[in-house]
Amino acid sequence: MTSSIELIEFTTGGDPAAEPVASIVVLHGLGADGRDFVPVAQAMDLSAIGPVRFVFPSAPVRPVTINGGYEMRAWYDIYPPGSDPSVPRREDEPGLRESQAIVQQLLDREAQRGVPPGRTVLMGFSQGCAMTLLAGLRAPQQLAGLVALSGYLPLAASTAAEASEASRGVPVFMAHGDADDIVVPSRGEAARDALVDLGCPVEWQIYPMGHEVCMDEVADLNAWLLRRFAGQA
Repeated sequence: MTSSIELIEFTTGGDPAAEPVASIVVLHGLGADGRDFVPVAQAMDLSAIGPVRFVFPSAPVRPVTINGGYEMRAWYDIYPPGSDPSVPRREDEPGLRESQAIVQQLLDREAQRGVPPGRTVLMGFSQGCAMTLLAGLRAPQQLAGLVALSGYLPLAASTAAEASEASRGVPVFMAHGDADDIVVPSRGEAARDALVDLGCPVEWQIYPMGHEVCMDEVADLNAWLLRRFAGQA
């Protein structure tokens, strides 16, 4: 399945032949593609831990209901919210499950190339954040960490039952904008609370911004990644 997914990759350190000591798989948001977070990765300095491979997959192109059925890159379909806020949002479970399988294959691919799960971080923004939490909590082996930026927890009602034993306790960096009007902060906070209930150590950060990424956030993420990878075999 991953053979049909477009990928961008680079390894930090300037030597494309260097064997990476860690991998970070980055999942973009709705309508973007794998190029979207390359500048963010390039802005970080992980040289203290050695060469790090970044993998940027592009989601399949599909119609997105909330955008009038317009076809764009999306990890799953998104439906408009209902008029009754007490009713759970309708979710595209088949699309979510399909992309969960793609993400797991990307993680397995890193292990096959010599970077074990314990040296691999899964990261995502917005819809990519949702996929990070969905796939990362169900991965059969514990990852080095999850990075959840400006997103939410999909299929929340089934998460506790489906979370793998290995993923319980996986460290998570979560960040959100206090003025985010696309994924409101309360949805990020609900995801944070669910992860804490699963036993995950969560570093929660909120920034004065909308649905975006800021340089303070990148600096905090850089420091967290260095801590996660430091001293791990």
